Amino acid sequence: MRAIPLTVTALAAALLLTACNDGGGGKNGKSSSACEIGGVSVQIGSASVAPAAGDTGEVPVSITNQSAPCTLDKFPGARLKTGDTAVDVPVQQGAKAQKLKLAKGDSASFTISYVRGKAGDKSSVGAKTVLISLPGSSTTRSFPWSYGPVAAKGTQGTPNASVSAFQQVGD
Repeated sequence: MRAIPLTVTALAAALLLTACNDGGGGKNGKSSSACEIGGVSVQIGSASVAPAAGDTGEVPVSITNQSAPCTLDKFPGARLKTGDTAVDVPVQQGAKAQKLKLAKGDSASFTISYVRGKAGDKSSVGAKTVLISLPGSSTTRSFPWSYGPVAAKGTQGTPNASVSAFQQVGD
């Protein structure tokens, strides 16, 4: 007869512990949702422009959360658009994504690195626009690409460019 009260007590203790666990998803059991373009501001900073073909340039992109807490998990997306077509910018080789939680007002950044191509070279990507997206969403924000053509890497149409992982800005 003692087995029933122990089972009930053990079950009650397990339920209490489960109720206290937020599962690592956030405070008070509420999980943070993915950051979305509509809830954050996206800005392109002052670029370190590649002045001539073969030179490397860097374009910093900053994201500031304007709404409820959200999470950046995995890598940012960048596509170089040349009129009607767009090509994905690959992730920087060896980069490791980190999960960042952004409260309202918090910022993160990443960098698009590229090698400038030769003007008029058929293998170069003559980008006019860069489309930025956040992990887990297909929504993009468009910015002018005024840094010249991007050199090709390997096969034609693959840009010699990369996106870095997100980095927390500030404290």
